[in-house]
Amino acid sequence: MTWFLKLGVIDGPLPLTIWGLTIAGAIVLLIRRPTPAWLWRVVIALAVGIGGGVALVLWANATNAFGGQLPFACRFWVPAGFAGTLIGIVSLWERRAWRKIVAVLVVILALLSTTLGVNAAFGINRTVGSMFGISTEDRIDKLPKPAPTQTTSGPLYQSWTPPADMPGTGTTALLSGDNAIPSTGGFKPRPATIYLPPAARTDHPPRLPLVVLMMGYPGNPEATFITPVLDEMAKKNKGLAPIVIVADQLGTSGGDPMCVDSKAYGSVSTYFNTDIPAYAEKKLNVTSDHSAWTIMGYSNGGACAFTWAAHHPDIWTNVIAISPDAYPGVEESRDSIAKVFEGDLTKFDQNKPAAGIAAHPGAFANHLAVFTVGDKDPGFIPGVKKNVELAEKAGFDTHYYPVPGAGHVQDALTGGIPFAMELLYKRLGLSAP
Repeated sequence: MTWFLKLGVIDGPLPLTIWGLTIAGAIVLLIRRPTPAWLWRVVIALAVGIGGGVALVLWANATNAFGGQLPFACRFWVPAGFAGTLIGIVSLWERRAWRKIVAVLVVILALLSTTLGVNAAFGINRTVGSMFGISTEDRIDKLPKPAPTQTTSGPLYQSWTPPADMPGTGTTALLSGDNAIPSTGGFKPRPATIYLPPAARTDHPPRLPLVVLMMGYPGNPEATFITPVLDEMAKKNKGLAPIVIVADQLGTSGGDPMCVDSKAYGSVSTYFNTDIPAYAEKKLNVTSDHSAWTIMGYSNGGACAFTWAAHHPDIWTNVIAISPDAYPGVEESRDSIAKVFEGDLTKFDQNKPAAGIAAHPGAFANHLAVFTVGDKDPGFIPGVKKNVELAEKAGFDTHYYPVPGAGHVQDALTGGIPFAMELLYKRLGLSAP
């Protein structure tokens, strides 16, 4: 079954086969002797399907119902999917049994095709398993033993000499079973994923910087987007890269914990700011120098990243926010906010990054803050700019990058992560200034 979960759903044989079968089935239904009643059914199906699909896309973009503008390809997939589904439905009135069977198949295939097409347009979930929230990473049997405290001086790009047998790429694995990160406050996260760079896979590795990354809502704790960036950068820098934990800030409930400890969802903040740091220091070959620790997130995860960097400057010296929400809960209803904060909206405001910064004046002078957002993402740009201004005033070394041509989906990640990593490498001494 694992092989099926690892099948690609962005391109490759699975989506191409389903799209091809859908088109073939629709053509079969449309090739027949026309009658006035049949022609009317087809015309109405096409008009309602295409018109309804276009209207839905326009409404979603006008209201930011899905957190921003839908990818351009949705303007094709949604109307085409609606039209194909209705063609199948109106063909159920056919007299011949085999045409009824084809009609049922076309309805199913059209819905699948639309789902795969829209998913491909967003580009976040890249495998069958990812679409269903199931990690396809292999479990790691044994974590590399932490190295002794380093006595070498100077940045790693100067002091580290890689062995000849160092692997050419890093590896990713699921942190589950004995290697799972314990959650001590009732929060129930999905298993985290770890990325170990080439330098970490040697017999005598250096202690490396730590990055803790969160994806968006909805989303999965997978290293899909950061792994190729770090592998490429490691090739240019003696196999060096941070050790990355991609952790789950959402949990198994399906809701949004809003980056705070609560009775509703458990202690998600404790998990990230107590449990994960304790696990990293005990289990992983990371430096104990928190100036080399980074909290990072995308969208919902980006809001958590900046929030926790603001509230816990002693833990997270660097923060990277890729297309972040302006603050935790910004997209949630008043009822949802009341549920998490037990009706106390003052606590909601106290959880925002601005409150954390106000509580730690002067604590951010040597801290790095990187914000990126797609320059075609109007729903998120204003909030990101406000956080950039907030970070600058607090004393962060702040960098802002509007990703050219990007919206709020995979292009924001593929454009934002490389920019942020270039800055982080220089800050952490993984590459020359």
